[in-house]
Amino acid sequence: MADSTSSPPACDVDGTCYCPLTGVIDTLSQKYAMQLISIIGAHESLRFAEIEDHLSSASTSTISKRLDEFEDAGLISRTQYNEIPPRVEYSLTEDGNEVRTRLEPLLEWASTAE
Repeated sequence: MADSTSSPPACDVDGTCYCPLTGVIDTLSQKYAMQLISIIGAHESLRFAEIEDHLSSASTSTISKRLDEFEDAGLISRTQYNEIPPRVEYSLTEDGNEVRTRLEPLLEWASTAE
């Protein structure tokens, strides 16, 4: 017979569950993720080539993959304009701006820790 008493989640520490951090960490620990959030957030919107200029060490496929993941996660919005040639711009959503705001102290700390 199974134990019917509920036990707190394994991530429960001092009454706080840290389980939601798993998704955030998984998203932000991807290569170039934090840089991408910061770069897009520093501008109102950017085109793909402009993002590539800021992340010259990243491959086109990596940037594209991160942008797709961030769009799926609701961190960036992708706006496609019906123009010739086609124009697509990326900007942070409200949630993306919140993440960027939360990353700023970490980035400041990282720049002084070098």
